[in-house]
Amino acid sequence: MEEEKVSLLKKVYHENCPGCKVDQRKETQHGLPIKELISIWMIVLCTALPISSLFPFLYFMIRDFQIAKKEEDIGFYAGYVGSSFMLGRALTSVFWGVVADRIGRKPVIIIGTSAVVIFNTLFGLSTNFWMAIATRFLLGSLNGLLGPIKAYACEVFREEYQALGLSTVSTSWGIGLIIGPALGGFLAQPADKYPSIFSPDSFFGRFPYFLPCLAISLFALGVTIACFWLPETLHMHNLDNTSCDDSYDALEAAGYASDAKEEADEKKESSSIASLFKNWPLMSSILVYCIFSLHDMAYTEIFSLWAVSSTKYGGLSYTTEKVGEVLSISGLGLLVFQFALYPLAERIVGPIMVARIAGVISIPLLTSYPYIAMLSGLTLALVLNCASVLKNVLSVCIITATFVLQNKAVDQHQRGAANGISMTAMSLFKAFGPAGGGALFSWAQGRLNASFLPGNQMVFFVLNLVEALGVLMTFKPFLVQRQQ
Repeated sequence: MEEEKVSLLKKVYHENCPGCKVDQRKETQHGLPIKELISIWMIVLCTALPISSLFPFLYFMIRDFQIAKKEEDIGFYAGYVGSSFMLGRALTSVFWGVVADRIGRKPVIIIGTSAVVIFNTLFGLSTNFWMAIATRFLLGSLNGLLGPIKAYACEVFREEYQALGLSTVSTSWGIGLIIGPALGGFLAQPADKYPSIFSPDSFFGRFPYFLPCLAISLFALGVTIACFWLPETLHMHNLDNTSCDDSYDALEAAGYASDAKEEADEKKESSSIASLFKNWPLMSSILVYCIFSLHDMAYTEIFSLWAVSSTKYGGLSYTTEKVGEVLSISGLGLLVFQFALYPLAERIVGPIMVARIAGVISIPLLTSYPYIAMLSGLTLALVLNCASVLKNVLSVCIITATFVLQNKAVDQHQRGAANGISMTAMSLFKAFGPAGGGALFSWAQGRLNASFLPGNQMVFFVLNLVEALGVLMTFKPFLVQRQQ
């Protein structure tokens, strides 16, 4: 009898189910899953690069479109271009999450990377403001892979490596949001920066913002081709859609046949999107994630606008190339921290405490930015690079913690839809980030002589208010963790 019970407790794998094949492989897999880490890292990087690559040159692109009547209005129009991507993604994220739960993670990932290839290229060829808005909106609408890739990161790794998988998503995302602007800074306006290579009359001279978009699109093309060899992780057999069956559960179900229909109905109910909105551990972590995402997106746009704006408006008068250098150093520092120090910090104090500490430190750091603009020369470069590295490290610490909480709040068969809801909410907040940040920046430049928080001091004060709200929301009773 005991032998029979032990045999019934063994996992049952379904022959033609791709999710079961992945689970079988995980059973025999030992050591760090390097191949899977690299795959996820490249996919997330591919979708993160075009989001912020435009920020270093967006100021000059809007100026060239000649739609802003005054120099102070450039930030206002720049905000709309930056927001159009997130608006498009907000409208379709739940749809892509449901698709990922129905037909698999892999098709949604391939569609998302293909969208980068097509619409990011077209954005680089924009000749007017409305073409830029349209191509960014379509790119956001069809690029719905961030939610499914977070579910994929949980499913493709053994349990002991799932936190590392989600950390890889947030790290690659953070690095993409830094390397993207670096590429934009180095490669935009190549005829002006590298006249010996690019003639003003050449194709890149006529389309000065095409080269960074082309570089990202070629990378995305390579990633898209490689994605065809990704293993699918969604379970596609008839018995259930959460994981491989346990034979002991099947035996119990047979012994209680009268309960089978009721259990099936409960499974169907729990799979519905409506049930996800009643899942407070999920919804509270999503709302915290949205607040910090709003802050990060507004900061990303404001930092680039502040760096390239004139010193008479409290900016740094940096070129796009100098902005690229600062962001490249930030990306390197973030990479070193996330793989060397973050796992240690998380093990010692836990992800929530790491997020709280990071949020608190960010507030005095941002307060110092208007005073950094008063420096010059080597001192300015040194202090600015240190501040930028620290700010981006703190941001990724917070995002990683919210990723972990969101994916622990639901079962596997709900992760695609849950991450779709997360992406929709986050995209709405992020859509407001560039538009609100651009409008705030333009307004602040018109009040340089105000008695209360003049100029850019008001900009960074508002950013700090959002950050402080996010920190407060990481405490009970608002943020609730699921009881395993």
